Amino acid sequence: MDMITWDDSLSVGVQQFDAEHQELIKFVNKLNQSLKIGGAQKTMESILTGLINYTVIHFKHEEDYMVLYEYPGYEGHRKEHDALKQKVIDFHERFTAQKAAFSLELMIFLRDWLINHIQKSDMAYREFFQSKGV
Repeated sequence: MDMITWDDSLSVGVQQFDAEHQELIKFVNKLNQSLKIGGAQKTMESILTGLINYTVIHFKHEEDYMVLYEYPGYEGHRKEHDALKQKVIDFHERFTAQKAAFSLELMIFLRDWLINHIQKSDMAYREFFQSKGV
C-alpha cells in the first residue's frame, strides 16, 4: 500500500506542477516500499538521490513561474523550499556516510511535509496562477 495516494485534494490547478507533485509522491512511495521490504542501502540511496534531484527541478519550476508572474508570496515559498532541500541533503550526506538510517519517522516527515506543503503553501498560489492563465 502506498504511503501517499494522489487525489484531487492535492491538485493545485497547474498541470505541470500537479504532474511533478505526482512524481514526488512516487519517489516517497518507492522509498517507503523499499524501507518496508528492507531494501539495500544502495537502492535506498539511489531512490533518495532521485527524490532530491527531482525536488530541486520541481522547486525551480515553481520558483521560475513565481518570479515570471511576480507572485507576492515568492520569498516565503522559496524559504520553505530551501529549508526542505537542506534537510534532505543533510540526511543524504549522513546516510551515505552511514551515520543515519532510513526510518518510519523520516518517511512520516517526508509524507507530512509534502502533503502539507501542497495543500497549504502550494494551494495559496492556485488562484493567483489561474488568474494569470497558467
